[in-house]
Amino acid sequence: MIELFDLHKSFGKQKVLDGLNLTIRGGMTTMIIGRSGGGKSVLLKHMIGLLRPDSGSVVVCGKDITRMNDRDLNEERKKFGMLFQEAALFDSMNVLENVAFPLREHTKKKDSEIRRIVRDRLYDVGLSGVEEKMPSELSGGMKKRVGLARALVMQPEIVLFDEPTTGLDPVMSEAIDRLISDTQRNFNLTCVVISHDLKSIFTVAHRIAMLYEGKIIAEGTPDELKQSDNDVVKQFLKGSLEGPISVM
Repeated sequence: MIELFDLHKSFGKQKVLDGLNLTIRGGMTTMIIGRSGGGKSVLLKHMIGLLRPDSGSVVVCGKDITRMNDRDLNEERKKFGMLFQEAALFDSMNVLENVAFPLREHTKKKDSEIRRIVRDRLYDVGLSGVEEKMPSELSGGMKKRVGLARALVMQPEIVLFDEPTTGLDPVMSEAIDRLISDTQRNFNLTCVVISHDLKSIFTVAHRIAMLYEGKIIAEGTPDELKQSDNDVVKQFLKGSLEGPISVM
């Protein structure tokens, strides 16, 4: 579904991606793990074309989006939904207006149809009856659910999740993990999830890829990663101070 070939990206003198290669399989949830500040969000933004690489290719459904002009890229982005780390809701809009925003921007659907679609997607994420609430009235978990509903309104093929359980308590984190799994299965989506939450990683993922020093150093099923003999992978999964990953 998504193929990344020899991806390089630097910001000034800081090299973030250094010849990265990764294939995201369709109809599965792939978790991307790695240390904080290691380039995971940068990688996610390359997949959707919010950032362009210094060199290398990002191929989505057989098309290299790094070579597209802005018009074609905007069209290709309709295949994607994205749930940002803090849900990124518009504070001045109520829930209905937030979820409806992509439909109003990118389609010519009538208001009555938009309202129906919004209610359906809110139902899918377990939030019926909150259309008139403002973001300030929502809990952290509810905001994530509204963000997911908005990510689904355009019927995407691919959904990207940037740290979906950050800032949530363990009970709500478990609820969001289950929601991601149910949504992936019910809509037959390709999902890419960035996470530090080890419980989430082994609950949600079909496949896991570890990013370290600008490259994918390990990739496989959760069981394969658990059995990895790579010292970096072993240290990360144990959460240990002992190993090649420096805390400085």
